Amino acid sequence: MDGMHYEGFIIRPPSEADSILLQVTLGCSHNKCTFCGTYKEKRFNIKDDATIDADIDYAAKNLQFLRRVFLIDGDALIIPQKRLERILSRIREKMPRVQRVGTYANAKGILGKTDEELATLRNLGLEIVYYGLESGDAQVLKDVRKGHTPERMIEAGRKIRAAGMKLSVMVILGIAGRQRSLEHARATGQALSAIDPNYVGVLTLMICPGTSLETQLEEGRFELLTPREMLEELREMLVNTNITRGLFFANHASNYLPLRLRMPADKDKAIQLLDSALNGETALKPEWMRAL
Repeated sequence: MDGMHYEGFIIRPPSEADSILLQVTLGCSHNKCTFCGTYKEKRFNIKDDATIDADIDYAAKNLQFLRRVFLIDGDALIIPQKRLERILSRIREKMPRVQRVGTYANAKGILGKTDEELATLRNLGLEIVYYGLESGDAQVLKDVRKGHTPERMIEAGRKIRAAGMKLSVMVILGIAGRQRSLEHARATGQALSAIDPNYVGVLTLMICPGTSLETQLEEGRFELLTPREMLEELREMLVNTNITRGLFFANHASNYLPLRLRMPADKDKAIQLLDSALNGETALKPEWMRAL
């Protein structure tokens, strides 16, 4: 065997750059979001045990220097509980030096597990979950076809925290377009406050080719925000975000003004920085430097 069995385009969070990427699912079980083009070419499937086992064996033999495993593609929590327990147990058995396993998750996958099942996964090494909230606004979630209400999205995030896992929540500036920009910002801040995650990752909307959001934009049914409006949205979101302890990142490559702050201590300072940018006193990142 000459490597891991990867299929198709693969993504992982920036913070998992030094992780073993173990592909346990193909694509995303939901795969309907209007803004996401990541898994459009893949039909969702759970990979067979033999392939997953072979990849774990390969990583155990060839990647002993790495201490983290990240489960890809879209949502490993959709895997039936016993199979997921088996995968985590095998990682622990074959790679005892691995200190943490992480995964992406969506509300459907999280809400499909009981509290006891999630606690079991945590005890088997699943320590961090990356969760795309995108927005806390009911209309925006409906428009982007996320598949859940804000209440259910909040419930899913709180379930992960209650299981003792670390939670990184991703939200997207500009996803409401111009019409609901500030409503989106306000409701998203309130949803983040209700979930109280360890990490918040703020991304700025970039239109992916071939998505239905691109079609809406071309047909004039969706309006992109200007860089200034993005900052106003970020400011409103931050004002409404009250998390007890955690890091708030707006330093993804897609963002116009990189921010990394410890909440709640740095919140006021960050709002002052945003105000100075809105007043033209702080330079923004030029468009050509932004990336997905």
